[in-house]
Amino acid sequence: MAHHEHQHSTEADESTQLALLDLDAEVLHEHLSEITASLRRLAEPPVRRVLDLGSGSGTGTFTLLDGFEEATAIAVDASAPMLEHLSEQAAARGASDRVSTVQADLDESFPRLDGPVDLVWASASMHHLADPARVLSEVFAAVRPGGLLAVAELEGFPRFLPDDLGFGRPGFEERCHELLAAKRAEHLPHISGDWGKLLAEAGFTVAADRTFDIHLPAPVSAATARYAEVSLRRMQPFLAARLDADDVATLDTLLADGPGGVLHRDDLTVRTTRTFLAATRP
Repeated sequence: MAHHEHQHSTEADESTQLALLDLDAEVLHEHLSEITASLRRLAEPPVRRVLDLGSGSGTGTFTLLDGFEEATAIAVDASAPMLEHLSEQAAARGASDRVSTVQADLDESFPRLDGPVDLVWASASMHHLADPARVLSEVFAAVRPGGLLAVAELEGFPRFLPDDLGFGRPGFEERCHELLAAKRAEHLPHISGDWGKLLAEAGFTVAADRTFDIHLPAPVSAATARYAEVSLRRMQPFLAARLDADDVATLDTLLADGPGGVLHRDDLTVRTTRTFLAATRP
């Protein structure tokens, strides 16, 4: 699960996004494994065809293939580089025969499928849709009776930093998150959507609805520090244009290869909230 804002991105953006998605899955692998275990309990067998909507780098695709050993997966994404990366990963895993890719923008058209699917996975992708109700109705039509839809959403960008960094003004990360929340509210109106209601209106029966408050304490792993660094670097252009000069200097220090930089701090944590819903087609 991760942030899928790559529909109109540059090659550099794509590279950063790939790194962020892979790091998100690595750092929060226990959370992803817990969700996969829930799906195995809830899914009505057999699960032989999986549809991953907004597949990104494929972390969800491969987690599901590991969890459902008899399944094949159809990975759908708007980004050709993402799908190319996913295909390369499938080949490296010896799973090319289990994965097919479809480039599609769900706001324009739902992918054509050769028959119904048993499980649909949509991680951090539904909130990007202009009309999620329409897409959910198309998902309902694509799932076989007794099939399962899983929706995983994030409540916002993860938090990593202490309130007092030892330089700059306290509360730096909170000020950044206020700016990011305003941006998301403007451009992503469904980020805090009532997914249970939307799923029910599409015809699904909600079988699980959980909120995970994730907290990984300090000290964190090198991969987690890299996760924080890539996250901040991805947000840097937006934040640098809106923060005051003191906070821009703080951001530059955090991203520099110095003692105050996130890659060298021993006080990083990870705090994030994720929502998970699973629903069946009657």
